[in-house]
Amino acid sequence: MSASAPSPFAALRCPLCGQPLAHRDTSLRCPGGHTFDIARQGYASLLTGGKVPAGADTQAMVAARDAFLAAGHYRPLAEALATEAAGAQVPPDGTVLDAGTGTGYYLAAVLDALPSAQGIGLDLSKYALRRATRAHPRLAAAVWDVWRPLPLPDHHVDLLINVFAPRNGPEFHRVLRPGGTLLVITPTARHLSGLPRERLGLLAIDPDKEARLRRTLEGHFEPAGSRVVEYRAELPPADLARLIAMGPSAHHLDTDATRAWLAEHPGPVPVVVSVTLSRYAPRKD
Repeated sequence: MSASAPSPFAALRCPLCGQPLAHRDTSLRCPGGHTFDIARQGYASLLTGGKVPAGADTQAMVAARDAFLAAGHYRPLAEALATEAAGAQVPPDGTVLDAGTGTGYYLAAVLDALPSAQGIGLDLSKYALRRATRAHPRLAAAVWDVWRPLPLPDHHVDLLINVFAPRNGPEFHRVLRPGGTLLVITPTARHLSGLPRERLGLLAIDPDKEARLRRTLEGHFEPAGSRVVEYRAELPPADLARLIAMGPSAHHLDTDATRAWLAEHPGPVPVVVSVTLSRYAPRKD
């Protein structure tokens, strides 16, 4: 690490004592002596105390998601998020946090819309972060569980994005600066309609998802507007298989049923992509 170049991990704090982390070659170290490795792929491992909690995306899930996103089927979602981000009040040297960043696809689109902001992506899956570190030159990635206290100082983040990922309302509020913005993408009840969820073993969309989102954030954030982004995507069999394999349902999919259904649909299948993009402002302490 050059002495003159700021570390891409400069905003992170030690998860054990809260002190700043200094970048030393292949590790991050705080003044208290706690040390965290930086993998050769470029992401930092901040979790301590044993194995990663259950639910992290597997290598196969990440590979399927990366290929599906590269095909452009969710590009309108990334573009809508980037447009909202460009309208947020992010200073030129601001910080964007992606809580549950996955492969960094959406954070990269936001950073393209904010030409000098620094991005931080947190995710449980090391397989996803291996790809996130390559998604954008201004993106720093670290293994972390967003349900735990975030490894960032109070009121440091200017924009926080959360796409198809868990939401930690109290911690999101703590790390966002007053006047900062939270952008959340959640699926509507129509999302992925066109697929036989029961036959394929796909998880159902919770009809109370929007209400649960409000409950998760109420007391910490004020709604500041929302809109539905919806369109029809024509998915060829290979990308249908990737779509099915890349989400949380992949942990318990019936692969035989998936193969049988795909064999019955050799041509492109129309699938509705439907999400709500919500903007929130942090309540005053």
